[in-house]
Amino acid sequence: MLERHEIESFLTLAEELHFGRTAERLGVTTGRVSHVIRKLERRVGARLFERTSRVVRLTPTGRQFADDLRPHVAGIEEAVRRAVQAGRGVTGRLRVAFVGDSTAPVLMRAVSLFAERHPDCEVEVSEAHLSTTRSGLVDGSIDVLIASFPFDGMANGPTLMRERRMLAVPVGHVLADAESVSLEVLADHPVVQYPAVTSAAFKRDRTPDHTPSGRPVRKGPVGNTVSEMLSLVALGKGVLPVGELTREYSPRPDISYVPIHDAPPIRRGPVWLEANTTARVLAFVRAAADANPQA
Repeated sequence: MLERHEIESFLTLAEELHFGRTAERLGVTTGRVSHVIRKLERRVGARLFERTSRVVRLTPTGRQFADDLRPHVAGIEEAVRRAVQAGRGVTGRLRVAFVGDSTAPVLMRAVSLFAERHPDCEVEVSEAHLSTTRSGLVDGSIDVLIASFPFDGMANGPTLMRERRMLAVPVGHVLADAESVSLEVLADHPVVQYPAVTSAAFKRDRTPDHTPSGRPVRKGPVGNTVSEMLSLVALGKGVLPVGELTREYSPRPDISYVPIHDAPPIRRGPVWLEANTTARVLAFVRAAADANPQA
């Protein structure tokens, strides 16, 4: 088993390729560095460095040894960092966002409970637009997003909201006065589309290419925001499957909302980048589940 000072001496010398600078960085004498390296070479059974009066170079064995060691050392340092973070509790800054007014109450309840549990962590709340939800999660400007499932390529869950699906149609449309409709009617009318940057799995769920029986669905125009998509519906450019809370949060005199009786409910909840699964994110997801009774 290598000692910590042996690993530090070897990797520092492999980086500096100079005994004096290595000794200065480690706070020891050059003689101490030389002694440690000679001892390590005896242990390995091969020269790790070529040394002359003018230059220090890694041997092929030394280069391979350094390449093999570095990721393990980085893993140990990360484990220590996580342990220190856990010992201090959840601190720092958490950036959370929501898509659409209907998800805002769920987020606010989660933020309130999270702040109560973790007063040392600052929470920033913002509204995200459909066109920037994915990019915000990828670039780190959003840590957790309350959005609709599925959201492919991201960690999802748990479900915090469930909504009955409805079909938004223009007032006066042939379906406007129906008690309910089937998903099969999507084959009879163009369907307004979400922007291209929206999750592919989400679009397949909301605006499918085919009905359950396999009939093709005609694609209508694309809207960049929910408001724009509803305006396209009102203009008679197509119909749009939405959640029932859209009727409450986006009431419009020029649109009727008709229940879809054979569609599964829309599910919404926290979404985050898998690589950004920090203690803060997990603590917030737990708070969101505990704060919302539908979870």
